[in-house]
Amino acid sequence: AEKEADVILWDGGNNDTSFYQADLYIVVADPHRPGHELRYYPGETNVRLADVVIINKVDTADPAAVKEVVANVRSINPRAKIVKAKSPVTVDDPQAVQGKRVLVVEDGPTLTHGEMTFGAGHVAARKFGAKEIVDPRPFAVGSIKATYKKYSHMTEILPAMGYGQKQIKELEQTINAVKCDVVLIGTPIDLARVLKINKPTVRVRYELDKAAARSLRGMIAAVL
Repeated sequence: AEKEADVILWDGGNNDTSFYQADLYIVVADPHRPGHELRYYPGETNVRLADVVIINKVDTADPAAVKEVVANVRSINPRAKIVKAKSPVTVDDPQAVQGKRVLVVEDGPTLTHGEMTFGAGHVAARKFGAKEIVDPRPFAVGSIKATYKKYSHMTEILPAMGYGQKQIKELEQTINAVKCDVVLIGTPIDLARVLKINKPTVRVRYELDKAAARSLRGMIAAVL
């Protein structure tokens, strides 16, 4: 890889630590989950190694939680530069959400072992004026129903579980059974390209705000 590329980008800090010594080590910390940056491996290890820690979603997180994450990072890595970043949420069609009964589908691992009770889809539903966020639990089938039993903190959101064709089909059946006007897709991939969904779908995205992005670009440029 070193012979073929000018820059090597390693990505995967929630699952592993880097297998090479980086010139710039960037870690993202989520203030919706304060304390996770100390509690879990390899996240805690990556925070210790970081040159830069980006605390994202500060526009939707509790300010006290943001302060807690800052303090936790400082306690184990005082040399790291901390960048606080807004993470504005957008949708393809805001009018398709406003005043509608919506089903929110979120990234599965974020909700399950990630311990989140909501994600970008839920934030978008509130931001763009959904009339109601429909509880999908009564419509869940098979392994999706079992997931709700195992992770009881999940309520009015549907985790996009898809470990194998059978579970993907059960996710599709659950979505299609929910009585709603539109499906808000808050997953990294567009589920409408994988599943046959019998309702209108709206894709949810979020990204780093411009100020934080400029700061990050400057730090990257400095090592290139």
